[in-house]
Amino acid sequence: MLPTMKLPLPTMAAVVALCVASYLLAVWTHPAPPLPTASLAVPCNTRQPPAPATATPAHSSTSNATALDFSIHHGASEEDAAEAGSPPSRRVPACDAGYSEHTPCEGQRWSLRQPRRRFAYRERHCPRRAEQRLRCLVPAPPGYRAPLRWPRSRDAAWYANAPHEELVAEKGVQNWIRRDGDVLRFPGGGTMFPHGADRYIDDIAAAAGVPLGGGGAVRTALDTGCGVASWGAHLLSRDVLTMSLAPKDTHEAQVLFALERGVPAMLGIMATKRLPYPARAFDMAHCSRCLIPWSKYNGLYLIEVDRVLRPGGYWVLSGPPVNWERHFKGWKRTPEDLSSEQSAIEAISKSLCWTKVQQKGDIAVWQKPINHVSCKASRDEHGSLGFCNASQDPDAGWYVNMEECITPLPEVSGPGDVAGGEVKRWPERLTAAPPRITGGSLGGGITVDTFSKDAEVWRRRVDRYKGVSSGLAEKGRYRNLLDMNAGLGGFAAALVDDPVWVMNVVPTAASANTLGVIYERGLIGTYQDWCEAMSTYPRTYDLIHADFLFTMYKDRCEMEAILLEMDRVLRPEGTVIFRDDVDVLVKIKNIADGMRWENRIIDHEDGPMQREKILVSVKSYWTA
Repeated sequence: MLPTMKLPLPTMAAVVALCVASYLLAVWTHPAPPLPTASLAVPCNTRQPPAPATATPAHSSTSNATALDFSIHHGASEEDAAEAGSPPSRRVPACDAGYSEHTPCEGQRWSLRQPRRRFAYRERHCPRRAEQRLRCLVPAPPGYRAPLRWPRSRDAAWYANAPHEELVAEKGVQNWIRRDGDVLRFPGGGTMFPHGADRYIDDIAAAAGVPLGGGGAVRTALDTGCGVASWGAHLLSRDVLTMSLAPKDTHEAQVLFALERGVPAMLGIMATKRLPYPARAFDMAHCSRCLIPWSKYNGLYLIEVDRVLRPGGYWVLSGPPVNWERHFKGWKRTPEDLSSEQSAIEAISKSLCWTKVQQKGDIAVWQKPINHVSCKASRDEHGSLGFCNASQDPDAGWYVNMEECITPLPEVSGPGDVAGGEVKRWPERLTAAPPRITGGSLGGGITVDTFSKDAEVWRRRVDRYKGVSSGLAEKGRYRNLLDMNAGLGGFAAALVDDPVWVMNVVPTAASANTLGVIYERGLIGTYQDWCEAMSTYPRTYDLIHADFLFTMYKDRCEMEAILLEMDRVLRPEGTVIFRDDVDVLVKIKNIADGMRWENRIIDHEDGPMQREKILVSVKSYWTA
């Protein structure tokens, strides 16, 4: 048996005193970190976010015990921000209530000074001087409410979120939109389809001789002059994804209505610049009395439709001048005028080598050829419209002038081949390697193997996101999603089974133009320079995803300017998910802490040893 050692009482007291002193010194020099917020969710209809809740452990012996927190927290204190080269955050003020529907690049005084010819003044014209740019948070209107959930939102929206009655008065008899107390209702009608969009879509399918939905040849569509986007809204149930496009004009807030309904839409117009989409993007383009002067300017706007249509794609026209013999009195135009317009459209379509499939009642359908083999051989026969120079980038769509020439399709081996490669039917085309990748035209080292690995990476990442964002995890909570740096579209593809749609943005600063790949997968998107504002209304997206966007724009424009634009387009109680280097995220968090956002940095899905982290931010509910 070992002998027992006994310390003298004074020695023992000295040891105890030394231990206590060491403990107190440690507590004083290393205070405990603040407790994390139990949830980033903010309840509806509250002016300020609630105070952070403190969780209680399931097996606590007392009612006020504090839960032990074993998670890693990357807080952005003023000292951390200073080390990262960022000044302490400022509290960003709220803008005046009059800016609640502010669209920086459309409809502003500097836009209205542009030429009236060809509607140039309705195109994007962003503020160039610092004093023209808002440095404040755009408020929601009084009474703003979380949008109705899809699919109920397809047919109704809160009036307080889009308080406009101009179209109610003007288009109510055509079943565009009606007001019913505090709700706006969308019966699904249009000027040329007063009996409803579903019946009209069936008529188009019959005229085109192609099914719309059910895994048919049409997956991506473009609706020019979309109104309140009822055509695109009703195509969604048929697995057709439509980009609805309309300008900010006298039909006030039509794009805002569309996005409140949960339907893809953006501000835009066919004027002097190309549309912000790549070549060969859409399976179908549509105009229902869209007021675009197709027969003017040597067919310039039909030439642009031809550029963005896929080989074998369809153009659908209803309204003037189609079936003018029946409608000329109601349209208050002469038969001679309408007949001349129709003849001009027919001549332009022949110059483009389109085939008129059929004119059935009020609907006419043309089809683009699958390649340009015979078209190039018959230039003399089809008029003087020539092909664009081979040096021109057919996919360029950001501030590029339209030209009076046909965008040439890629070369083919034989007259029966589809130029650029044939895409699979939906839904197989989502996961099949896109022709731009299999054909090697994309470049940048992107291969079929790269594509497959990218898809797997994004499935894992989205699983991680759902674990840290209750809004994304809860099906139906969010509807409109924005991916600010979409890459190959992997984020959107991983969410295809959820009741959401994603606006996939390929930044102009990206090293590879992948937007064509995104469309070949059956998804939609646009180009955007994030040093400028997006062509949309405030509060139009429920969730924004930014994958290494701020590293990409590090030396291009101010971080705060991009964050303020994100706040403008994000709904109250919406979520932003940033993925970037931890030092970049600390700087972002430092600014976002002053923007009425709740912010939390969490670890990469592969663990805490990765410098790449995730910042999850939730915008608080507040109104003007």
